[in-house]
Amino acid sequence: MKHLFLIRHGRQCSKRCNVDVSLDEAGRKQAKLLGERLRSYEIEKLYSSHLVRAQETAQIVQTAIPIPYEILPDIQEIDFGGFTGKTDEEIRTQYAEFCAQRSLHQDDLSYPEGGECGADVAGRAMPQLQKLCRQKENRIAIVTHGGVIRSVCASIMQMEQKHKLKFAVDMENTSITHLIFDEEREIFFLERFNDFAHLEGHEELLRKNWKTSLEKRIK
Repeated sequence: MKHLFLIRHGRQCSKRCNVDVSLDEAGRKQAKLLGERLRSYEIEKLYSSHLVRAQETAQIVQTAIPIPYEILPDIQEIDFGGFTGKTDEEIRTQYAEFCAQRSLHQDDLSYPEGGECGADVAGRAMPQLQKLCRQKENRIAIVTHGGVIRSVCASIMQMEQKHKLKFAVDMENTSITHLIFDEEREIFFLERFNDFAHLEGHEELLRKNWKTSLEKRIK
């Protein structure tokens, strides 16, 4: 069995949509708590996307568990198209019709102005995860992004991607989603989703105290 621990990056220093920025102080604290928790997980190798917030999260984890670390292609956040760089208010105002359609969960919508849909994300991320399952390491941690984790989970559960946003109203920063891959049957299992036990007792680090979730934002 292969164990993949998909980790959402720590809190970033900007609330604008998908800007490539570093962690804020809370994000660094989240990553430190995550690293302390992962000490007992016997992780053999650590990966992250190329985005700054993911790299920085992985580097802080690596100080707690000094294991090999690499950047993995094609696991960056979903391309939000025209949303990118905008505030929540700008998104609600400029893309009101799109937000209303998305709230219905009836289609796997591509983000406006050239953005990706869930199928696009799963199409690039799943081959990378399958490739990792052919490596010698049995326990791997991957710092990635909420959109990727949701799309991957929908894919392995053989759900239509239009349902991806039903995986958690609030996906917490540095939460752990645990996948198990049965090599004999070539089947993924979703063992755990959005586990943020290491943030318990730190209310200020929870997402509800920082930014409104995608699901709540569109109402």
